[in-house]
Amino acid sequence: MSEVNRGSRLGGRTRFVTARPRLSLLVALVITALAVVAGSGVGDRMGSGGWEDPAASSTYATKALEREFPASQPNLLLLVDAGDRGVDDPAVAAEAQRLTERLAAEDGVVGVGSYWQTRSPALRAEKGDEALIAARIVGEEKEAGETLERIAPEFRGTRGSLEVSVGGPVAVRHDIQNTIQEDLLRAELIALPVTLVLLVMVFGSAIAALLPLGVGIVAILGTNAVLRGITEITDVSVFAQNLTTALGLGLAVDYALFIVRRFREELAEGVEVRDAVGATLRTAGRTVLFSALTVAVSLAAMMVFPQYFLRSFAYAGIAVVLLAAAAALILLPAALMLLGHRVNSLDLRRLFTRGRKGSAPGDEAPDGPRPAGASVAAEAGRGWGRTAALVMRRAPLFAIGTATALVLLGLPFLGVKFGTADDRQLPSGAESRVVQEDIRDGFSGSPGGGLEVLGEGRATAAEYADYRDRVAGLPDVLRVDGPVVSGDHAYFTVLPRGEAVGQESQRLVRELRAEPAAFDTSVTGTAAVLVDSKDAIADRLPLAAGIIVVVTLLLVFLLTGSVLIPIQAVALNALSLTAMFGAVVWVFQDGHLSGLLGFTSTGDIETTLPVLMFCVAFGLSMDYGVFLISRIKEEYDRSGDHERSVVFGLQRTGGLITAAAVILAVVMVAIGASRVTNTKMLGLGIALAVVMDAMVVRSLLVPAVMKLTGRATWWAPAPLRRFHDRFGVSEGGSRPAPPTDGRDGGDGAGGSGASDGTGGALAGAGERDKAGV
Repeated sequence: MSEVNRGSRLGGRTRFVTARPRLSLLVALVITALAVVAGSGVGDRMGSGGWEDPAASSTYATKALEREFPASQPNLLLLVDAGDRGVDDPAVAAEAQRLTERLAAEDGVVGVGSYWQTRSPALRAEKGDEALIAARIVGEEKEAGETLERIAPEFRGTRGSLEVSVGGPVAVRHDIQNTIQEDLLRAELIALPVTLVLLVMVFGSAIAALLPLGVGIVAILGTNAVLRGITEITDVSVFAQNLTTALGLGLAVDYALFIVRRFREELAEGVEVRDAVGATLRTAGRTVLFSALTVAVSLAAMMVFPQYFLRSFAYAGIAVVLLAAAAALILLPAALMLLGHRVNSLDLRRLFTRGRKGSAPGDEAPDGPRPAGASVAAEAGRGWGRTAALVMRRAPLFAIGTATALVLLGLPFLGVKFGTADDRQLPSGAESRVVQEDIRDGFSGSPGGGLEVLGEGRATAAEYADYRDRVAGLPDVLRVDGPVVSGDHAYFTVLPRGEAVGQESQRLVRELRAEPAAFDTSVTGTAAVLVDSKDAIADRLPLAAGIIVVVTLLLVFLLTGSVLIPIQAVALNALSLTAMFGAVVWVFQDGHLSGLLGFTSTGDIETTLPVLMFCVAFGLSMDYGVFLISRIKEEYDRSGDHERSVVFGLQRTGGLITAAAVILAVVMVAIGASRVTNTKMLGLGIALAVVMDAMVVRSLLVPAVMKLTGRATWWAPAPLRRFHDRFGVSEGGSRPAPPTDGRDGGDGAGGSGASDGTGGALAGAGERDKAGV
């Protein structure tokens, strides 16, 4: 497709977007209001689990045991504290028995049993002052949570001479869900005003600063409405709301910064408002579209995993990315059409510069006043240009040194241990966590921490006994209880010697599954769910990574027409994540800084978190990478000078990318202030990743590598060049003719003169720095 035809098509779309800006904004306001109504209460419909594989053997066994033996898997535990009298006191026993009978009479509660009924030592604390009443609340997560909310106030607290606390898996999940919703509200109250202040500092203009915030609010509210609809079809994790807020604000800032900056540059060149909007959409708009696609692809890769925890982030991420891009490409241009030059209004920085005798040199552009903050931005741009020139003069040193440092920061990840989330995700004062800690520390036999072996098919008592004896002889088994038989079904409870989800327990799961029996067996329990989850992730990880890499390579090729740049982008983006993964292990697994950050280290990392963090952080890194590459490509198309283009690209986008990364990091840190450990890990880890990517990889590694690859950076074989000419896009004009004398630089077709190295590139770029963010 020719540039002329492509330009006319884009011109038609631009006219469509900007024809009736007031109507566009009115429709957006109505849709946003409807989204507020549609998305209300979405958090109450979300789940706090989703780490298990629905097709796994452990999931099948769990459902079968729930159906055939409800008492085998209690998810509600009442911790009864009898104080000094002890749990065996007759009066205490009578009172506890009445409490047990009351619980058994509640709707939705089955399989009620207690220490006072069974005299099981596993249900009695070693000190004799506490004992357990166990039961199962039936139904899916939402239904079980509603039942818990209904009955918990009737049982917790002082009951006669007993003190009762509510715990168990269903209570832990419920507390996690409520804590996340409370923390998310607090994070939004922190992130929104701080983001606005930072945007004012970046733009100078209060009017311009409000635009990204508006785009973010539209994206967040729209995504909540989308998630509310998805909850009618499938399970969605409550953790996904954190990603909605973070990406909604972060990407809105990224896209709006890029578009508003380009619009202000066009205005500073004396272009009319409508033409400035059109030029902005044809250049920055295309970059935003490609950026959104790369981020969406990275997040969509989580759809290949069976755990609804990961799939939920794909639902939320795809929705918020597309809505942020749509708002930036449709609503933002409409707002710019109405604002025109008033986009630079309300320069709040003048409050701090009032009384100065004159304008600083350069505050006035040759053709009239510059936008607010233009001279500051121009000086910052020259600073980024000087950085790029310095890096390129010492390219081997910066490339090797930066890459080595990033690899060293990632080394702790080699010692990663994967586990599963438990009550220690919660703050130390949460009731369900207190109950689980009392059980873990004070009860023998780890109630609720064993493995259940489901037997199906008719068998004799001798066959059951033979199987039990062989299982009891396994080296990692502490004790075997059972079988409990009902018709053609039976189950055994196997207590491991080590931690409930430790390496010994995981090894025991595989040993139990390999143990022959006269009947069909399947194993469940916390360790079995973890084993199956790890297997599911390992099986699908190559497919997810392949999707991300292949589609990213294709999209970046369509943007640049280069074979090498897409490969560089994928490799450098992956390298930028090493610091994040190293920090996750060093801090959250090994427990460094746990006191400062306020969490309890469990000695492992929840299995799905690294996958989630990789997909999110890789997408955001590609977001920044596309911004930088697009401006380099634009200048290369204009001048044909490779080094000059790299310097120009970093000069024009270095401040923008850094500002966007800092703002996104602030939002992620606000999310990371959560009292739930996994959310803290997600927020702080991604904040570190985006800062490292913007300030280290984009500023140092990219220009160094592009200097080393030289003009070969833009090479593509003839068939791929023809493919790009037909289907690719470019922010610049027609591609310059390559030099014929083999020099790395020189005049290019359509260029503005020969480059005299990076110094000349810096000077040429600085002269054109009319405006900026």
